[in-house]
Amino acid sequence: MQKIIVELGSRSYPIFIGEGLIDKPEIYTTLLKTKQVMIVTDAVVEKLYLSRVIEALNGVDVYKHVIPAGEIQKNLESMNEIITLLLKNRFGRTSCLIALGGGVIGDLTGFTAACYQRGINFLQIPTTLLAQVDSSIGGKTAVNHKMGKNMIGAFHQPHGVIADVSILRSLPDREYTSGLAEVIKYGLIRDHKLFMWLEEHIEELTDRESDSLSYVVEQSCRNKAEVVAIDETEKGLRATLNFGHTFGHAIETGLGYKYWLHGEAVAMGMIMASHMSVLQGWLSDNDMERIHSLISKVGLPNQLPQLLHSKDIRDLMSIDKKISHGRQKLVLLKAIGEAIVTENFQESFLQETIDFFHSKIR
Repeated sequence: MQKIIVELGSRSYPIFIGEGLIDKPEIYTTLLKTKQVMIVTDAVVEKLYLSRVIEALNGVDVYKHVIPAGEIQKNLESMNEIITLLLKNRFGRTSCLIALGGGVIGDLTGFTAACYQRGINFLQIPTTLLAQVDSSIGGKTAVNHKMGKNMIGAFHQPHGVIADVSILRSLPDREYTSGLAEVIKYGLIRDHKLFMWLEEHIEELTDRESDSLSYVVEQSCRNKAEVVAIDETEKGLRATLNFGHTFGHAIETGLGYKYWLHGEAVAMGMIMASHMSVLQGWLSDNDMERIHSLISKVGLPNQLPQLLHSKDIRDLMSIDKKISHGRQKLVLLKAIGEAIVTENFQESFLQETIDFFHSKIR
C-alpha cells in the first residue's frame, strides 16, 4: 500500500493506494472520527461494492443512499434528496458522508458535505480510474446546471481518499478507457516522463496489468497532490489541470450530459487544445502527432460527435468558470509536459480549431 499526503496544513489528508483496500477495517478506523456515516453511491456500484464497505465499517452506524448511475444525476435535485435524508436521520456536524463511486458520486457527495450545516467531513472511495487519478483528489465539488457543467460548487477537501486499484479490473472497457484521458493529461501538462512511459507501455495499461495500473494511479495522484498543495483554489498552477476541459465541458453540455463520458469529452478537448497550440506556433507538429496517436491508441475519441454544431461549441465555451473580466482563458501547450494558462491567444485560431474538427465529422 502506498500513502500520499495532500499537504494543506491542518487540512492535510492521505490518499491510500493499493489492492483490496475497501475491505480493510483499519483504514476506516484511521480516517473516521464519528460513528454516524451515510454512504452515497449509484445503482451499479451498489451491487458490486456497497456490502463490502458496510462490512468493513463494523461498529459504525451506517445509512445508505443510492441514486441511478449517470452524469445526468449530478444536479441540485439529487443533492436535495441527500440533505433531506441527513435531516430526517438527524445527522449532525460531526457526522460523515462517504462517496462510493465515480466522479459523479464524488462531486455530488462532496458538494453536499460542503453545504450541509456549513460543512461536514466526507471520504472519497473512487471506483473508476478517472476518479482515482483525478476527481477524488483536491476538493473540487459541484453539480451541473443545464447551461453549464460544474457551475454550482465549492472547494471542500475530503478527509481522505481510498483508491483500491483492484476495483479497476472489473470496470467496463469504456469506463476504464475514459479514465485514461486524465492519466494522459498529467503527462501532457507537467510530466513528460509519464507521457513517454505511456507511449512505451500503453498495451500493458490497456490490458490492466497490475504493476502498470498501480504505477499510473500513484504517479497521477502524486501529480495532483503536488498541484493542489501549491494552488488549492485554482489561482494559477491548478488551472493547468483543466487542459482539454474547456472544449470537453462544452461537448458534454451540448450533448445534455448524455452519450459521451467525461473522459471521452476531455480526450477530444485535449486534441482540440493541442491543435490550437500548433496554430499559435507553440506546439510542434511532431508533438501534436504523438498526442493524437496516443489518444487514438487507447480507443478514445478523436472526432467530434455528429450531434454538435460549430456554433454550439463556441457558445457553450463562453459559459466557463475560467472566463475573467469577459476574457476567455484557455489551457494550451508549449510542449509535451509544459502547459500554459493564457488569455493571450488569437481568437481566430479558436474558431479555426472548432471549424476544423467540425468539418471532419462524418
